[in-house]
Amino acid sequence: MLAIRMQRNGRTHYPTYRIVVQEAQRHPLSGRVVAEVGNYNPDTKALTLDKKAVEKYLKNGAQPSTRVAFILKKNGVKLPDWVKLAPKKSVKAKHADKLRKNQPKEEAPAEPAEAPAEAAPAEEPAAEAPAEA
Repeated sequence: MLAIRMQRNGRTHYPTYRIVVQEAQRHPLSGRVVAEVGNYNPDTKALTLDKKAVEKYLKNGAQPSTRVAFILKKNGVKLPDWVKLAPKKSVKAKHADKLRKNQPKEEAPAEPAEAPAEAAPAEEPAAEAPAEA
């Protein structure tokens, strides 16, 4: 059985991938490749793909890996019905009740808000007196 998978190339800390068709039992780095159908650079998101070759191999039963299936679908390659995409992962907090956003909100003290309001009228008559003179 054939598999469409990514084969890592590039240098240290800067990977690039070849999208290859090879026997499913072989290790991706074994070197025995049936066909190279594209390249992918995850840093720049650059993708070169031979869509006709990919569709030919998919029609003949080649199994794409989950990451390759996601990339193919995103770039408009029609996948057969039997190809299943990986579901989106949902992240749940372990202790959601301890999160700050789930804590009851504290009421602000009312006394400081009243003090500036009382001081403001005392200053207003002083400000008006120089304007009249």
